Amino acid sequence: MTRRLRELGTEESIRLLGTVSYGRVVFTMRALPAIHPVNHLVEGRDVFIRTHHGEELVPAARGSVVVAYEADDIDPLHHVGWSVVVTGRTELVGGDEEAARLRARLRPWVSGTTELIVRIRPEIVRGFALVDDEAGD
Repeated sequence: MTRRLRELGTEESIRLLGTVSYGRVVFTMRALPAIHPVNHLVEGRDVFIRTHHGEELVPAARGSVVVAYEADDIDPLHHVGWSVVVTGRTELVGGDEEAARLRARLRPWVSGTTELIVRIRPEIVRGFALVDDEAGD
């Protein structure tokens, strides 16, 4: 079976991102790239994650940083599916009511302190589908 890449539009990419619950946030830690798996949810175009990496993702001195967030759903047997990467600025969700609402929806997968809710406001959205070349779109 041969495959090809099909570029996805912004709206389709955001919609697909909302169909899975985990991905990887890429950020800078001690001047080096770092990747951390996290669970997420999508509201509108914004991506919300719950993490303990607050200082790296929303440093107090600068207010926000640029991060990338990637999630995918690729069938391991047939090698078809999709991948979406959003790049944007972070901000800490500070309102008690909004943060509590998001914490209730973003249940951590591991024990420990992950009380920080970080919003990623996408500025660049890139997605692609890996499709069976013979089946069409």
